[in-house]
Amino acid sequence: MVRTIFACVNSILIGAALVAPVAAQQPQSERQANIVVVGEGSISVAPDYAEIAAGVTTKAKTAKEAADANAKLMTAVTAALQDAGVAQKDIQTARYSVQPVYTTQANTEPKLSGFSASNQVAVTIRQIDKVGDIVDRMVIAGVTNVGNLVFLHSNASKLPDQAREAAVADAHRKAELYARASGVTLGRVLSISENSAYTPFAAMDGMFRAKAVATPISAGEDTLRVEITVAFDIAH
Repeated sequence: MVRTIFACVNSILIGAALVAPVAAQQPQSERQANIVVVGEGSISVAPDYAEIAAGVTTKAKTAKEAADANAKLMTAVTAALQDAGVAQKDIQTARYSVQPVYTTQANTEPKLSGFSASNQVAVTIRQIDKVGDIVDRMVIAGVTNVGNLVFLHSNASKLPDQAREAAVADAHRKAELYARASGVTLGRVLSISENSAYTPFAAMDGMFRAKAVATPISAGEDTLRVEITVAFDIAH
């Protein structure tokens, strides 16, 4: 009788030990399966306007003489820009200054030798095919430095959307391929995350000198790339 009771107890303990691991593993077997892919999309488009910095720096013995000479040259530069078709609203003063100029020699105090006047403007060029011509006109009119030319897009906020659509289509294509190769049916989209960056194309940063020939400047095309990660459910 006692042996029979011990046998029953042992059977119950062994059965519980076998069932417990199965119960513990059950949630893992029900874990949702999915397909995760990276979709890529790009778009190449030509810029439709440009921004450029230009300026005049003059020196003279007095502050007034330096300022007057600077004003005369900047008036000529502004007129040259307007003659080339640049609107007044697209010519903006970025920096203006009149400063003393000192000369120094060994073992002596700095000595005032004159004054320097500087007037820098930011110019928006909407006729992008005339950038080279406008640069030449400014140089001839008397600018002493031209630089920081950047080609831009007026609809820059909308351009990435076309690349995004292409990236989503690429992700669907890849996911369908993996599902078909694995013998499963692709389900709904679980998540989408984007990882992309766009930097305006910097065409020039420097100084021009007057030349006898036209300055060749090409806008070319900018390529915007978008990369996304998409997770798809597997349909049951």
